[in-house]
Amino acid sequence: MATKKQLIANRKNAKRSTGPKDTSLTRLNALKHGILSKEVLLEGEKRKDLEELGRRLRQELAPQGELEIILVDRIISSLWRLKRALKVESAGMSWSYEHGLQTWDGRPRDERQACMDMFMGKEHERMQRYETTIERQIYRALHELIRLQSARKGEKPPAPIAVDMDVNKE
Repeated sequence: MATKKQLIANRKNAKRSTGPKDTSLTRLNALKHGILSKEVLLEGEKRKDLEELGRRLRQELAPQGELEIILVDRIISSLWRLKRALKVESAGMSWSYEHGLQTWDGRPRDERQACMDMFMGKEHERMQRYETTIERQIYRALHELIRLQSARKGEKPPAPIAVDMDVNKE
């Protein structure tokens, strides 16, 4: 247990520690593949391609009003992240396959086993979860956009994706 003198010193030190002053230097520290990044456009990605995707989707989805624009922006950023996830997955699988054809001591390995290991690895499972989450975000935003646009046009909006149900039999 800390002494009273140590507690006082700890409190004094804690007051001086306020965290990073400029987070622009540290905001990308944990970036590995960029799938969960708060930044939509990462280094090496082309702004022109993202803008073109946005232009085409805004034209196709024709949002009106702030809420519809927000939903279309969510769809655009999610589609961009999904494309990124697919590229990362493809690159990872290629690397796993190429490196999986040799054992740790350089001997040739069974190609079938290398493929199985590639698909059964934890990284592949994690990428599948990321992709599934991103796809759900896309479909949820798209569904809400369709509901808003239908209501605006005076049409009956489709039912929400999630419906609360009570299954108690009393």
